[in-house]
Amino acid sequence: MGHCCCKPYHCLQCLDKTNESALVKEKELSIELANIRDEVAFNTAKCEKLQKEKEELERRFEEELRRLGWQQQAELQELQERLQLQFEVETARLQEEHQGQLLRIRCQHQEQVEDITASHEAALLEMENNHTVAIAILQDDHDHKVQELMSTHEVEKKELEENFEKLRLSLQIALAPYQHLEEDMKSLKQVLDMKNQQIHQQEKKIIELEKLAEKNIILEEKIQVLQQQNEDLKARIDQNTVVTRQLSEENANLQEYVEKETQEKKRLSRTNEELLWKLQTGDPTSPIKLSPTSPIYRGSSSGPSSPARVSTTPR
Repeated sequence: MGHCCCKPYHCLQCLDKTNESALVKEKELSIELANIRDEVAFNTAKCEKLQKEKEELERRFEEELRRLGWQQQAELQELQERLQLQFEVETARLQEEHQGQLLRIRCQHQEQVEDITASHEAALLEMENNHTVAIAILQDDHDHKVQELMSTHEVEKKELEENFEKLRLSLQIALAPYQHLEEDMKSLKQVLDMKNQQIHQQEKKIIELEKLAEKNIILEEKIQVLQQQNEDLKARIDQNTVVTRQLSEENANLQEYVEKETQEKKRLSRTNEELLWKLQTGDPTSPIKLSPTSPIYRGSSSGPSSPARVSTTPR
């Protein structure tokens, strides 16, 4: 350090200036240090505030996560109950409709049986009336023929008696030439007996032919009625077969629908169990999200689906 070449009062001025400069610098450093301390305190307070906000946000996130988990669980429970109720209502409706169709088919079958029975009884009554009329006509014809035969027989008998009387009177006049008259009379009587037998045989044959004709007519009518009944029964059997096939298809569709609803219910139960497990484990890294394709999202947007109705119209 060199010696000052100035005068003594000039050296004092230099020292004052040096001290003043040092004081200014010290004051500036103190101010800067105070500013730094204030900034550090401000930053510390800000960090503490941010930490508190972070903790508050985490707490709110956990509470919101739990609330969403509970809400989702409640929605799942509500959806499951709604689907179960809809399934039970739809199943009951389909069973009731199925029972109603079976009842209508039974009623129609009973009505058809009653119609067939009434038609059969009416046909039998008509056949009996026709048979009675035919018997009356044949009986009148038979009586007329018998009357004609008896009239012819009486005429021939009367002629024979007249001839016999004439012959007897003529025998009284001339008996000798007619010694064989008694034998002739016996022969004539035998001829008359044979004619009577032939007439009786013809009457029997006529009666037998009439009976055969009546039986033939009755059998032909019965055959026609039975053929018509057979055709009606075949048509009804075909109709019942078609209705039975339709009911079998409806039953198969109902069973398929029940199976699908059961599988959907099982899947929802598994999803509910997984969600409950996630909520119980409290894993914040696995947030629960609803996919647009999930059944819950679809249920909340478009409502529960219902099976297609099977229209069954009895023919």
